Order: sequence, then structure tokens, then C-alpha cells
Amino acid sequence: MSASDDELTAGYRRFRADRWPEAHAEYEALAGGQKPHTLIVACSDSRADPALIFDTAPGELFVVRNVANLVPPYEPDGKLHGVSAALEFGVNVLQVKRIVVMGHAYCGGVNAMLNGSPANCQDFVAPWVEQAAPTVRRVVEEFPADQVERVAEETVVRLSIDNLRTFPWIAEREAAGDLVLSGLHFGIADGILTKLTGARRFERLD
Repeated sequence: MSASDDELTAGYRRFRADRWPEAHAEYEALAGGQKPHTLIVACSDSRADPALIFDTAPGELFVVRNVANLVPPYEPDGKLHGVSAALEFGVNVLQVKRIVVMGHAYCGGVNAMLNGSPANCQDFVAPWVEQAAPTVRRVVEEFPADQVERVAEETVVRLSIDNLRTFPWIAEREAAGDLVLSGLHFGIADGILTKLTGARRFERLD
């Protein structure tokens, strides 16, 4: 057994010993079906876990995680679209009331948009981040070097929200007032969450 397997097994045992006794009724109820209130598109980064950041219980969040919290535009071409499939299920089947795109500081995917993907990540990472790279590079040209990283991370959140609105069943539900779209940014080092405002700026959420 690998070291990571040992860590996972130890965590499972803590879960069964410490969490399960008080949570088993909650999980038994969830076995009958889920009704999450929010769909979150977040980065796969291990430091930015939505369930921890929002202190949520099982069944509250429908989470879609990928490199750089990207939402591609609506493109029903018969090819494999994992993010779009999750959006379709969350919106049309689970009927979530809110979609949140959450970016974060020190994002490796956003860094790849600015500086290129690692040499050993050309098969999938490079084309994945390239979908946002032109927009990000264009926006950050207007900012000083010490702001580029943060501005790029926020730009990806805004782009993903814009792309969400290309999905007809998302746009229709938002227009009807049945679905709210919002953008957030999480600071890894300081734990501060900022929210995209109507002015397309991010302001601290207190």
C-alpha cells in the first residue's frame, strides 16, 4: 500500500469513528436523492476546496472541478464535454438555484495561460487552458506586473460566467429569475473571499 493510500485509509477511519456516528441519518436521507442548492465550478487545486471554504454539509453543493475553473462555451457537437454535461445535469435535473464560478490565488492553470503549459502537459492541459489564454493575455496588458496574476485569475472567472450565458437553458432560467450566476475569488494565503460585482470588479466578502 502506498503512502497516499495509508493517508486515505486513515482519513476514512477517522470519518467512520468521528463523523459517521452523528451523520449516518443524514447520509441515509441523501440516499433517496440529492437536492443541492448551488452548483460550483471550481479549480481542481487541492488548496481551494469549496466544501471546506463554505463549511457545507453533504448534499448542499454540486461541485464541478477542473483546471483553472473554466467553463467552455455551449457546443453540443456530440463530443465529450465533462463540464457541460455536469452543468446540464445540475441545471436541468437537479434544478439548482445558483451557479458560482470560484477562482483562486496562485492558480497553476492561469499561470499556464500567461506563461505556457509545462512541457509534460501538452496533450490535454495546453489545449484546455488555451481556450482562455487569448482573453487573459489581452486583459492583463493593461495592468502593471504586480497585478497581472490576480487580474488574470479574475478574468477567467468573468469569462466562465460569460460562457455560462451561452447555454440556452442557463440563460433562460437566469432571465426568468430562477437562477443566479456569481463569481468569487479565494485567497489561498489569507483565506479572503472576494465577489464579482456589477461593475465587473471583485470586492471583499465580509
